[in-house]
Amino acid sequence: MTILKKPGFRSSGTALAAALALTATFGVPAQLGAAPVRASAGQDALVISVGGSRVVNLSAPMSDIVIGNPEVLDVHVRSERQLYLIAKAPGETNLFVTSKSGKILYSGTVRVGNNLSSVDQMLDLAMPEADIQVSTMNGIVLLTGTVKAPEDAAEAERLVQAFVGAGMQVVSRLRTATPLQVNLQVRISEVSRSLGEKIGTNFTSQDSSGGKVLGSISSGNRNFATFDSANNTWTFSGVADGSTSIGGVARLLGMDIAGVLDLAETTGLATTLAQPNLTSLSGETASFLAGGEYPYSVSNGLQGNTIEFKQYGVQLAFTPTVLSDGRISMRVRPTVSQLDFSVSSSVPALKSRSAETTVELGSGQSFMIAGLLSNETANNVNKVPGLGNIPILGSLFKSKNFQRNESELVIVVTPYLVKPVNAQDIRLPTDGFRNATTAQGLLMQKQSDGVSGAKRPEPTVEPATPAEPRIGSAIPPAIAGERRKQTADAGTASPGFSF
Repeated sequence: MTILKKPGFRSSGTALAAALALTATFGVPAQLGAAPVRASAGQDALVISVGGSRVVNLSAPMSDIVIGNPEVLDVHVRSERQLYLIAKAPGETNLFVTSKSGKILYSGTVRVGNNLSSVDQMLDLAMPEADIQVSTMNGIVLLTGTVKAPEDAAEAERLVQAFVGAGMQVVSRLRTATPLQVNLQVRISEVSRSLGEKIGTNFTSQDSSGGKVLGSISSGNRNFATFDSANNTWTFSGVADGSTSIGGVARLLGMDIAGVLDLAETTGLATTLAQPNLTSLSGETASFLAGGEYPYSVSNGLQGNTIEFKQYGVQLAFTPTVLSDGRISMRVRPTVSQLDFSVSSSVPALKSRSAETTVELGSGQSFMIAGLLSNETANNVNKVPGLGNIPILGSLFKSKNFQRNESELVIVVTPYLVKPVNAQDIRLPTDGFRNATTAQGLLMQKQSDGVSGAKRPEPTVEPATPAEPRIGSAIPPAIAGERRKQTADAGTASPGFSF
């Protein structure tokens, strides 16, 4: 801190001599401010570029000058009511000027930076729609204010850094004028393919020898035939799943042996597609569910059971964050689940496939989550021990069931930066729609009376009621005419909004 004590001025001649002596000692700076600064206590901070100067005019003769940091600011006294502020180095300091009686004539903060005023002018010229304030402190240039878009904030930071040079660090605390919203379009496609092959033999016997040959033989997994002993006939039944069945009856060792050969091959291809769209503010989480909830019981000990619900279907949750350069950092979690009754017919299980990732991409760019494959294969063989292993003939004594299920899930995610639009710019197919009258429906076979996409009715504001005249004053003709018109239209208009 530097304190400069200036002797009191006895007369105007003494003051002039002292001023001339100080001027000869320190010299008069060559670069002056555009306009002198009037002294006032508690005024806003002065911003001066390095090598620049400002003139301070005082309201009374000064006695002492106090500078907080003399490395940043220097002072030259011109007269007892005028002094010059000379910026020496980047930084910030306080300046106090007092009179002989101790009264503060000037107090304030002075901020010195590298061509700060020129930086402001450069930003105003390059980005006229932005409101940016530039401040410096301890070798740091701080940018505050609002810009129109995130890419404008990055551009302002780049311009300031190039202007002040590598010796100064630029810190941007700029914000967008309106909150940014991100619309996420997701396409979830699932392809499921199944293949099933079944070759099975079923046979049974019936003793028709009258007791000469005893015993029976049977094999298979279904009841395919019934024997009518009164008529000595067989009745065959088909397969419930609609597969092919070939049957016949033969007599062997006094027994009637009936057998069938079941042949089936099934192939299936199923595709599902979901296209959920979500919109969320930057930094907020949005979720989506296209499916449902199923209840299940949860035991609470002695308090009994409670019913809870579990969600299933196509679910999506994402959290977007808009970066300063307009790119979008996004955390997305899609989930596809379905009920599975293979474990229990009363309490279903839940088959789910999900993915969670964080990516960075621009507006309108897409990324794909693939490789969520599922492959299930089952091969079951049912045969007679020993006989089922005989080549060729062994196929008559065994059944084979082969099943394979394959599915693949593909997810395509595309984010967009969106902005709200005026409601008048939105057109719907139902705008201007009117139902047909009874005559139009019966005689002209019309289903509607109107133009699709026409302008829909909008609310209007009723004109303000003129003020009542004071007692004793005449009603102006214009007001009287407007009042008569409002009285005539009283049945068609109501206060506030009306259609």
